[in-house]
This record gives sequence, C-alpha cells and structure tokens, in this order.
Amino acid sequence: MSGIVYLNGEFVPAEEARVSIFDRGFLFSDSLYEVIPFYHGIGFRLEEHLERLKEGMRVVKMELNLDFAALCSEVVQRNGGGNRAVYLQITRGADTQRRVVCQTPLVPTVVIFSYPIAVALEGNLDLVKGIHAITTEDIRWRHCEIKTTGLLGNIMAIQQALESGAQEALMVRDGYLTEGSSSNLFVIQDRTIFTPATNELILGGTTRNLLLELASANNIDWQEKNLPASCLHRAEEVWISSSTRGVIPVLQIDGQAVANGQPGPLWRRMAELYQCFEKQLFDACN
Repeated sequence: MSGIVYLNGEFVPAEEARVSIFDRGFLFSDSLYEVIPFYHGIGFRLEEHLERLKEGMRVVKMELNLDFAALCSEVVQRNGGGNRAVYLQITRGADTQRRVVCQTPLVPTVVIFSYPIAVALEGNLDLVKGIHAITTEDIRWRHCEIKTTGLLGNIMAIQQALESGAQEALMVRDGYLTEGSSSNLFVIQDRTIFTPATNELILGGTTRNLLLELASANNIDWQEKNLPASCLHRAEEVWISSSTRGVIPVLQIDGQAVANGQPGPLWRRMAELYQCFEKQLFDACN
C-alpha cells in the first residue's frame, strides 16, 4: 500500500509508518476500528461512525481527545480526495513488554489510512448481481457490539463461505441469526423488513440504521426481532448491508435459491431510496 497515513500525530508515507511490536493492538487486539466511506471527498455517515467509535472507547475505557472527523478528511485530501474508504484504528498503546495487565496508563496509538473504493450502488441497479451466502455457527465472543479488531471468528466464517463458492457467511447462534461476517442482515416476509434486534451479539451498523430510517420515512414496514435461522427458507427476499457496499440482495443461501433467485422488488425500492439519499448528500455539499 502507498499513500499518506496519519500515525500518532504525524502524516507520513505509508511505507515509513511503524508501530511497536509491544503495541497492545498487535499483541492482544486491544483496539477499536472504523471503516468510513468518503464519496467525492465527503464522509458518508461520518458522525454516526465516530459516535460508535466514541461509545466503544467509553466501554473499553480508552481516553483520547482528537478531532477524528478533521483527521479523516485530511487523510482523504492528502491522498487525492474522491471516493475512498478511511480505516481508523485506536489501540490502548505500546507497552515496554508483553503483559496482559497494563501497569501504567499508556498513550493510545492512532493510525488512519485510506484506499480507493467505488460509490456504493452507484449507477444502474440492474447491474447489481447479488451474492450467494452460507449459514455458519457464530463462534465470536459475546460483545460483538464493540467494533474491535479481534475478528478471527469473522475471518473463519468468511473463509468458510469463500471455500464453498459463496461471498458471505450468515452467522447463527443458538438457532437464531445474528449478522454476516462483515454485514448486517435483513429478511423480508409478507412485504415487511425484519432484522435481528441489536444487542451485545450484533454490531449496530451505520448503514443498517440508515436503511431503517429510510424505511420509516417512506412508510415501509420493518421490525427488529429474533430471527430463527429457519426463516431464511421461506423468505421473500434476503439482504445484507455494510458501509462500503450499501444494501445487497442475497440470491442463494446454502445452495438454495432465495424465492426466485433474483433481486426482489423491496430491495430495489430500498436501493433507490439509498441512491437518493447519497445524491441529496452530495448535492448539499457541492
């Protein structure tokens, strides 16, 4: 990777950025992160991402007073602007040796870098192909609402999906759906959007919340509820959402087609509303 990154108060070339081997983020995943899309140089749901980061810092007791919005924007601009994803990570800091318990307060490590992305759902929705998914056991720890870099369970799930020829894993805990390996989940039945209720087992996605806001504003019925994995077999539509992909239809699960195996009408309606929201944001900022 090339470009300019922010590291602990300095903007430096990516190839010159260095972090201590005793950093607790490296040794213990004692760290938080966000991935924030910037479209045409504008942060998309930037405040919502940073509010989630702030809440995560409160829960894990990290203290840091920085203008993250300004720093993220600066990284984007220093790398040419346009459409980029910003990766922001905060660790508890670097110790002088490997030890589980911090003997003294450490100075947090902050790294921010960016990379090019496409605008989510830009253009003709007929060209959105949809994805295939599998279901798999949710083996992650029980505080998935904290966006930590401890993602081994997620990585194992997506590896299993890729080995099966799918593009996402829908995770199941105690018989109930939680979320995708890197996405939130929506199941449509009786023309109503259902999504697992947010709790400690689910990361409250910023795009998930946006879709529910758009549904409410446009009189589209939705409910948060516990969803048994069996509901996938009778679903009219299934979607996933994430910050850099928007909302994507799932056309096949565990080798079986969802309904007729094509993107559904309610997905198209939500994708159109998402596109309108993007356009209004860009127009307001230009």
